[in-house]
Amino acid sequence: MAEVTVGVLALQGDVREHVAALVAAGASAHPVRRPEELERVDGLVIPGGESTTISKLAEAYDLLEPIRKRIGGGMPVYGSCAGMIMLATEVLDGRPDQQSFGGIEMTVRRNAFGRQVDSFEAPVPIAAIPGGPVHGVFIRAPWVERVADGVEVLGRVAAGPAAGRIVAVRQGNAVATAFHPELTGDRRMHRYFVELVRRA
Repeated sequence: MAEVTVGVLALQGDVREHVAALVAAGASAHPVRRPEELERVDGLVIPGGESTTISKLAEAYDLLEPIRKRIGGGMPVYGSCAGMIMLATEVLDGRPDQQSFGGIEMTVRRNAFGRQVDSFEAPVPIAAIPGGPVHGVFIRAPWVERVADGVEVLGRVAAGPAAGRIVAVRQGNAVATAFHPELTGDRRMHRYFVELVRRA
């Protein structure tokens, strides 16, 4: 099996947790803070955190355009929570000056499920992942309001007041979830992404 190197954008968020999950899923994983580090990876994870902060820091560290270029060139990318917002082509309830990397033609609503106190956990059946629903941890999470024709809906919240909301999508080599799989012991989402990187 070919060795793949996956970077984790290390500007803010659950960087260590994603690195550990990727290693457990069979990849070599490294934090990415500089353009030259981005050049050395086969795929990139954009972790949770605060999307406006990630946007500002990506500009400050000269990573905004290089990441956009790599995604546009087909590099596999996976965004969780704030990472999902960073991959959206349209963001609702964002700051007017907020920038995104793009990559998935979708409209995402920031903090759609509410504030920190409204965080919750729920099962999310993911069509592409066998073995039963993935355990979704939602922390100030977004949801997807609309997707373009080329976007595959991978999962929706299965139960509770948010039942039916789109929380996992894929377009080509770009994958995003509204939840945090790195905060659970379930590595299936990371294995799915590592396999995508390997095939690319």
